[in-house]
Amino acid sequence: MKKRPALLRIIAVLILAVIGAFLIPWKNKVAMEEAFSPRAVLVPSARFVFNSFVDCNMAEVWVGDTFRIFPGKYGEDPVWGSSSNLKFADGRNADEAFLRKAGEFKEPMLPPNAVPGTDGLHGAVWFETVYRDSNDKTGKTLFALYHNENYPATLPYDSSTGKGYINKDWPRGLTGDTSAAAVCRIGIVKSTDAGRSWSNKGIILEDLQPRMILKPHNTSITFAGGVGDPSAIVSGDNLYIFYGEYGYPGVYTQDGYNELTEYSGQCISIAQLPLKDLENPTGKVKRWDGKGFNAAYDGTGKPVPALQVPIVKGGGPASSPKSAFHWGPSVSWNSFLECWVMLMAKSEGISWKGSSIYISFNKNKDLGEADNAQQWTTPKLLLDKPGHVTWYPSLQPMNNEEDISNKRTCLQLGERARLFYKVQDSSAYISEYMIQFHKQ
Repeated sequence: MKKRPALLRIIAVLILAVIGAFLIPWKNKVAMEEAFSPRAVLVPSARFVFNSFVDCNMAEVWVGDTFRIFPGKYGEDPVWGSSSNLKFADGRNADEAFLRKAGEFKEPMLPPNAVPGTDGLHGAVWFETVYRDSNDKTGKTLFALYHNENYPATLPYDSSTGKGYINKDWPRGLTGDTSAAAVCRIGIVKSTDAGRSWSNKGIILEDLQPRMILKPHNTSITFAGGVGDPSAIVSGDNLYIFYGEYGYPGVYTQDGYNELTEYSGQCISIAQLPLKDLENPTGKVKRWDGKGFNAAYDGTGKPVPALQVPIVKGGGPASSPKSAFHWGPSVSWNSFLECWVMLMAKSEGISWKGSSIYISFNKNKDLGEADNAQQWTTPKLLLDKPGHVTWYPSLQPMNNEEDISNKRTCLQLGERARLFYKVQDSSAYISEYMIQFHKQ
């Protein structure tokens, strides 16, 4: 009996040791997070108004001493009509390219749309990111990541491949009750003449028919499902693709639908493509599955948890016009902060209406190690324009010697950058602010 207090003391010491083993790392993690607290401050600037059509992230690249941009849309679209607005323009710096007059933009040669039911390019495309092949010393070999939209009319279902869409219980599109909602996919095209002409390398990310969210549940008047609005950056030997996830995380059925299940699989997701596979990328992309980049390019991955809008703050499924969710990521490496920076829009109503832009940071330069790619800070409000709809926010280089000499683009930036976004209700792509970054 007299030994019991001693035994209790031993047990107490062991319990404290176990608690300490968990508490000390937790305290260290909190301290590290507090130490990493970059800030972005809006600085009003002269107003830029872009002179050509923009409906996506601004894709751009330096070709020698030429800064080249690729805005616009190209291809067939049964809802909005065919378009040849995907163009390019040049400048000696970003400002010069962005201020080009409408008549100074040129049309690149793009592959024609294939007949429905045959192989080839289907639907419309928008360039979202351009990557210059570092193995080509001429600097003329480029790969463009594109957002692609299709409908049952342009990509009818093929039972032998599982590709395409079935026109049954299809949700409403943007132009009225008789219009169809689109499905977005992500693909790659290649140029060997610095972007004057392109060849299609195929679709690299997509959701198939079983993941489409149909009537009566899909009432957002946006997408039936799919993946799109991407931004891509290079880390190590891989291209990391950040994109919006709009499909059902599993097989959608009308009887088995659950809005919390849909919400759990949506927001901004990440996929990985080895740079060595850019020449033949189809089937080579892997999605993050919660543990690593293991899910297939057309499989079910998991979004970045920190980027989801919490349910208690209005977050919900993308197929509902009552939900809030972040979408349209634009990612860059910031050499001043020494971290990744992501801008995103926020949908808060039917047809993705929303007036705010958010920002998030990730201090892990190597996105391929452990779960580094998932370690984004909780998004913070950067800009709100009440009464307007703001889409496609991006950071752009400045017209200064530092940015020009370092050949900076929207993918690599410094202490200051210019903020662009589209005011959707007026269709204007503008800049009214610069961003001043601070390390604390």
